[in-house]
Order: sequence, then C-alpha cells, then structure tokens
Amino acid sequence: METIRIDKWLWAVRFFKTRTQASDACRGGKVKIDGQNVKPSREIRIGEEIEVQLGIIRKKVSIKAILKNRVGAKLVDDYVEDLTPAEEYEKLDMLKQLNYEKRDRGTGRPTKKNRRDISKLKNST
Repeated sequence: METIRIDKWLWAVRFFKTRTQASDACRGGKVKIDGQNVKPSREIRIGEEIEVQLGIIRKKVSIKAILKNRVGAKLVDDYVEDLTPAEEYEKLDMLKQLNYEKRDRGTGRPTKKNRRDISKLKNST
C-alpha cells in the first residue's frame, strides 16, 4: 500500500504554501489524525481522516489519493474529500463580515475622526 509523509501531502494539496509551514503546523499540534497530534514524518494512507487547524477554522478532510508532487488548485478535489462541518465555514464568513466597512462611492477617504470611530468600533467587539 502506498504511503507518504503527512507534511509533504499537506503541502502537495495546498493546505500550506511551503513544506516547512506544514511541518511546523504538525509540530505545533495543528494537525491531528484520530484526535492524536502527528509528527511531520507520520506516514498516511488513503482513507484516513485528517483535522487541520487553519486560522480560526478546523478543516476535516479524507484522503482520496496519494500524490508525490504539488498539484494545481483545480486538481485538489481529486485528492481530498472535504468533511468540514458547515458551522466552520460560517465562522469564517462571520469574521469576514465583522471586518468589513462599507463607504458610499464618492465620499472619499475617511477623516481622522472617522478613522478613530471605526477603530473604536472594531476594538469594542
């Protein structure tokens, strides 16, 4: 049965920009298999479920196929099955909405007073 290191697989399916970041995430306890933290050298197989903490969301994925080299973003779905609950994506959407300010077109840049008010609103939550 074919296996590959988890840090290399996470990098290849574009969870992390570099393999070093993937290794650091494994060492930092952000990657788990069956609720257990894993080392970067842990060999993985098809069908295993992996939990990865990416920012504020915890993605849960199942391995569809093993690959040795990094693939294009459009091909990632051939190797990963996303099992992440919808609530996790809702958390991400809520965070995006909290950090968004709408300014009417043509009103120009905010004044110093406006910027202070915006800063107060953001820091109060």
